[in-house]
Amino acid sequence: MLHIPLLRKGKPYRSLDLLQVPHHRTRQAFVEISQANAGLIRRDLLDLESTRKALASLTFADIIARCQQAADYFLNDSLPLGESEQTPQDYVEQVSATTGLPFVLARKNMQKIRTALAQMEEVVAGLTRHLELRILDDGFGQVNGQTLSFFPRTQALGAVLPNNSPGVHSIWAPAVALKTPLVVKPGSAEPWTPYRMIQAFIRAGIPAEMFGYYPTDHAGANEILRLCDRSIFFGDAASLRRWAGDPRIELHGPGYSKIVMGEDAIDDWPNYLDILVSSVLENSGRSCINASSIRVPRHGKEIAEALAERLASVVPRAADDEEAQLAPFSEPSLAVRMSQMIDARLAEPGARDLTSELRKGPRLIAWEDCTYLLPTIILCDSPEHSLSNLELLFPFASVVESPERDLPNSLGPSLVVTAITTNQKLISRLTSSPLVGRLNLGPIPTNHVQWDQPHEGNLFDHLYGRRALQTSPVSV
Repeated sequence: MLHIPLLRKGKPYRSLDLLQVPHHRTRQAFVEISQANAGLIRRDLLDLESTRKALASLTFADIIARCQQAADYFLNDSLPLGESEQTPQDYVEQVSATTGLPFVLARKNMQKIRTALAQMEEVVAGLTRHLELRILDDGFGQVNGQTLSFFPRTQALGAVLPNNSPGVHSIWAPAVALKTPLVVKPGSAEPWTPYRMIQAFIRAGIPAEMFGYYPTDHAGANEILRLCDRSIFFGDAASLRRWAGDPRIELHGPGYSKIVMGEDAIDDWPNYLDILVSSVLENSGRSCINASSIRVPRHGKEIAEALAERLASVVPRAADDEEAQLAPFSEPSLAVRMSQMIDARLAEPGARDLTSELRKGPRLIAWEDCTYLLPTIILCDSPEHSLSNLELLFPFASVVESPERDLPNSLGPSLVVTAITTNQKLISRLTSSPLVGRLNLGPIPTNHVQWDQPHEGNLFDHLYGRRALQTSPVSV
């Protein structure tokens, strides 16, 4: 059986405590993963300062260039996986085995990560607002006659990572370019991507001491979040509540991303149907940047029916089918609970499942020994309905008529908002709203990523603080 070890300062370590992860379809053990207990993590994190010293001889420009080299290694090379070698095709099949993601979607996520690494110079420039990197190397410097100085807020970035989609790992990758050691806790069903990324970084010449890889339980994850002065944590709304308000931890939860259409564009809605479909369906709806709600001033029923008709034709396919667009659930009980929750909320007045009506069949199905939730479009009478602002791990979205004057307040917090409008008053309300994380002006899918833009917080600001610095001619 495949075995994935811990990485302690980049060195493989086999633990006596092992977790066996099953294949999503056969439910037979597919891979065993060494587990780190909280005590081991605590011991390793006592010596983070020496890890930073291993990076002292490298400039920020050196590190960024090596990240760019790692992009092609990640995509194309055979890389170490414990005592084995992992080819790119092995990686695709292994990700699919434990998460259910079809091969074609695993490859798309792989390409997404490759692009993020290859464009690391642009990513860092966007995060730092085009700061001259020599200032970070030297500790201070002059820009347009002003002295700037920055300091690292932490010896390492803790990262408690999810299972939902490999592409999400592009979010923590810039920490490497920002010369910050990593303490990674992978998701139990998706250990593959962070391990492969680390191996690509090491092959590109980034010091192995920079990387800690600690599969662990909730106690171990809590230890990482407690001991690292800066962390990022991916989880559902319930698990994030414990850390809400802790400035040391950047929280990544449900996105509640949305598309809004203005009065000036709504009569042309058929021209934007492809944008709506891709925003809901891409990556099998597993990303926080998938649209979970579409808000329109009029034509809600027509839009919902057209969207439902397009999505009702999407069906399960084999994992190696190039036309596959749906991923089965690796935990069938989760799909059952989600479908039951939707049905319970449909019992409330004011909502219809148009896709189930078109299919004349259930949302929850079994196919080829796998459990699927079929794409679901809900037509809601009001933004107040409990299904109008819900995010789930499959292609699910509500269509809601909401007066333009109520935007953006009626949206609630939204990671991404695509606004199809040229109405400057509406655009001004959206740009000034703290409820909108990322704003796409025009017909841009919610899942479109521009790498020089921050995602759900600015990682540079999270990792580095600016200090006041005054110098005399003698000291300079």
